[in-house]
Amino acid sequence: MHVVVTGGAGFVGARLIQSLLDPATATDTLPVSRITSIDLAPCPVDDDRVTSLTGDISDPALIKQALTEDTMAVCHLAAVVSSQAEAEFELGMRINLDATRALLEQCRAHPQRIRFLFASSLAVFGPPESEPVPENVAPEPRSSYGIQKAIGELLVNDYSRRGFVDGRVCRLPTVVVRPGRPNRAASSFASSIIREPVAGEEAICPVAADLPLWLSSPRAVVTNLQRALQLTPEQLDNYSWRTFNLPGLTVTVEEMLNALERQVGSEARQRVRFERDPTIEAIAASWPGALETHRAQALGLEADADFDAVVRAHLEETGHTTP
Repeated sequence: MHVVVTGGAGFVGARLIQSLLDPATATDTLPVSRITSIDLAPCPVDDDRVTSLTGDISDPALIKQALTEDTMAVCHLAAVVSSQAEAEFELGMRINLDATRALLEQCRAHPQRIRFLFASSLAVFGPPESEPVPENVAPEPRSSYGIQKAIGELLVNDYSRRGFVDGRVCRLPTVVVRPGRPNRAASSFASSIIREPVAGEEAICPVAADLPLWLSSPRAVVTNLQRALQLTPEQLDNYSWRTFNLPGLTVTVEEMLNALERQVGSEARQRVRFERDPTIEAIAASWPGALETHRAQALGLEADADFDAVVRAHLEETGHTTP
């Protein structure tokens, strides 16, 4: 079975590709034989079963090239991240909205009813009236990124309702800890305040210590995305609305730093310096700190045990040891 992954050169996309090709995580509901990655950069997964197409995901010709007769599933992860979408409105609309519509149209024209996995975000919600946010509450985003993702959710649900695709929308928590350097996501600090201190570097936290965040480890997110993709139409028949909040953890910045100190030591915690940034803080504070996830859990999706486990997973993957 052929699968197309947009954003396949990205951190989550590359991990999802590796997981889909791993015999240990494969299932009979989605036996993957080859994958095509679409991104601005080549996919880093070195596997003969992976073809990498580089270019603009909003280009219909590129999408048409990626989808072949044996394509059975599309994982749409490509996006312009939150702060960049806020700063560059036209770019965010083109990549986060126009490309999603173009991809759905190509899938609609395909002879097979394609499984369409759309990676959305908790940014579709505005400041919650109460937490955890119920699964059936209407999105009220406070950013261009959140609005673009919310429109994408509606499109996937309507294309599914019409029978054009077999959609499933996954609202991702903030993924921590991401490797590499900080990017232009408003949530980038959530990884930096763990990643940099572990590596012996200083980190700046632009938000208050008591700010609650809805978080998930890379491992849990990738596992949940793969499980969501593998769900059969029969398993989803009870859900007329194909949007699910992925399970996560509610953790304040202070609790994150406490876990860092427990797992790495007090010196690591002391490498984090607070410098409040009103722009970042306004965006991050508009996101809910907890979501209801009953439907996702009923379908077998799971959260991390606790934030200490998230830090330990990062240490393990980067070759660091606990004190």
